Amino acid sequence: MIGERSITLVVLGLLLAVVAWALVVDEPFTITLATRAAILALAAVGLNIALGIGGMVSLGHAVFFGLGGYAMGILAYHAQSFSALDLGLVSVAGTKSMPVIWLVALGVSALAALLIGLLSLRTSGVYFIMITLAFGQMFYYFAISWSAYGGEDGLSIYVRNGFPGLNTLVPIQFFGICFALLCAALFLNARLRASPFGLALNAARQVPARIETVGLTPFRLKLVAFVISGAITGLAGALFADLNRFVSPTMFSWQLSGELIVLIVIGGVGRLIGPVIGACLFVALEHWLGGLTEFWHVYLGAILLGIVLFARGGIVGLLTGREGPHV
Repeated sequence: MIGERSITLVVLGLLLAVVAWALVVDEPFTITLATRAAILALAAVGLNIALGIGGMVSLGHAVFFGLGGYAMGILAYHAQSFSALDLGLVSVAGTKSMPVIWLVALGVSALAALLIGLLSLRTSGVYFIMITLAFGQMFYYFAISWSAYGGEDGLSIYVRNGFPGLNTLVPIQFFGICFALLCAALFLNARLRASPFGLALNAARQVPARIETVGLTPFRLKLVAFVISGAITGLAGALFADLNRFVSPTMFSWQLSGELIVLIVIGGVGRLIGPVIGACLFVALEHWLGGLTEFWHVYLGAILLGIVLFARGGIVGLLTGREGPHV
């Protein structure tokens, strides 16, 4: 069996190889698919911090994904319409700068995760799942009724936002941005898992009573992890909206939260590279099998069923020979 670090390098290398091949044969659509996979993987990496390390099964993580998307959409909309965003006491000008939009998306998503976590983390188990789901539905229906920014029809952005020194309209350059952010999130996740905080969070997931006996508070540990998780997922939402140049209330849907969990389960809960494997497999099935039949989710369901029954460690668990979450 091979180690998880080796699998991580191989998977990232294969993703780059596919993109390099698409660049050589002039297949920009394949690069776009790889970009979509990288963004979904980034969102799942964020959720995996809460789910894989902290044991928090959140069915409302689409809230942060949607907030990141709408942060991009609103700022870009006001920039392209040359209008200011009225926040009551102050007015804020729109922007087409990706770094600025990312900071806003990170901040808004982290704040939302803090507020939601303060309420949700006072429960556990199925109650935590239902509360996060309820928050997701609240934001979903709010976005539908938000007519100022498209309501149910969503909001279109004419031109993709810019990054200093790059032409983001070129698929390979935008992929490079998304891939670099994915690698940064994976590095952060790896460091977090190996840090004293990550070890304490893992212990709080398994035996919270023992954590309390050494003077630590499981609630605070999980809240910090939840905020970090929400911020990373919000950044992915901003990138996803930039990829499509469109935001809509579906970014808040519980189905999206479920898909992120499925990506993690397929790759391996708590595994570093698990979300990336799950996202790549999901996008591949969606594209290739989706072209053959509209029932491609049946195949995805069969894969998920097989993993749940016979490979509790996901695909990474099969390759490493280790079952269950690995942190």
